[in-house]
Amino acid sequence: MNPKIKYLALLAGCTVGLAGCAQDMSDLQAFVQQTKNKHQGKVDPLPEFPPYENFVYAPEQLRDPFKPQTDQMSSSVVAAEYTGPRPEAGRRKEPLESFPLDSLKMVGLLQQQNQTWGLVKDPNGTIHRVQPGNYAGQNNGKIQTVGEASIDIQELIPDGLSGWVNRKAKLAMREE
Repeated sequence: MNPKIKYLALLAGCTVGLAGCAQDMSDLQAFVQQTKNKHQGKVDPLPEFPPYENFVYAPEQLRDPFKPQTDQMSSSVVAAEYTGPRPEAGRRKEPLESFPLDSLKMVGLLQQQNQTWGLVKDPNGTIHRVQPGNYAGQNNGKIQTVGEASIDIQELIPDGLSGWVNRKAKLAMREE
């Protein structure tokens, strides 16, 4: 087919199509007007706010906001009356206490006669023998039990109010 004929046929089709769009649109205009009348919007007025009042901080009448609240008692009195767990003051630190607990790895178990030791590797690559009663980690962690798959440790951490809290931790066996 000749390209001019194709062009003329396309032009004629578009003209007929556009002529169909020029119909009576009064029903559409009536619907739009009806919808506008039905849905009248209303905006509520802005609420009235009271004027801002400045607050003057008088430190002699209020407690210091940067010190922990200890029920109106001084921290020295609280520390003197504290009877909970505490770290052993005069105890000599063991080698594994210089490393964070999460950097230590249980790498094995050693049993000889009735004695069982856990083998713990520090970040420097040194392997240490440990048993219940030894200490590990930087939070006063005392080894409670040595098992085939893990070493149970009880840490003593500060509670933030001049006291101490026990927390359980575990070194699990890891393959390298």
